[in-house]
Amino acid sequence: MKIIIRNGIKKDLPSVLKLIKELADYENAADQVSITLDDLEKDGFGTHPWYWFLVAEKDNEIIGLSFYWIRYSTWKGKFLFLEDFVIKEEYRRHGIGSKLFKETIKICKQLNLNGMIWQVLDWNSPAIDFYKKFDAEISKDWLNGKLTKLQIENINKLL
Repeated sequence: MKIIIRNGIKKDLPSVLKLIKELADYENAADQVSITLDDLEKDGFGTHPWYWFLVAEKDNEIIGLSFYWIRYSTWKGKFLFLEDFVIKEEYRRHGIGSKLFKETIKICKQLNLNGMIWQVLDWNSPAIDFYKKFDAEISKDWLNGKLTKLQIENINKLL
């Protein structure tokens, strides 16, 4: 199976959105995807890109995605934050994920970043096992905090 890993481009965005939705469905959160193609285009290909991505391609079909941005830690400096990492279900367990993950790691090296971080759901043992093959640390110490746009708007009304 010939797989090409390459930088994502604007015309890939419809396939990217499908993979994002496939991942959300796998995580039982399909109803939480509110991003649009217009958002992805504006945010990734405007004057100030907020994210970048790699794709895995087989016979001109995008079958995998590594979606990332640069995060800054006041303790450690610059890190690649792997926002989404997904391989289409029918192509999993064929080494494609490892190939795509290794290319993402190469970006860390090329950008001279201090590492790569991501989140994984505690019930997603296939993903946890995948990351552990790379000797990754999976922390149970940190909890995620979040305010949504609606919550921020409501708080601002009170200020």
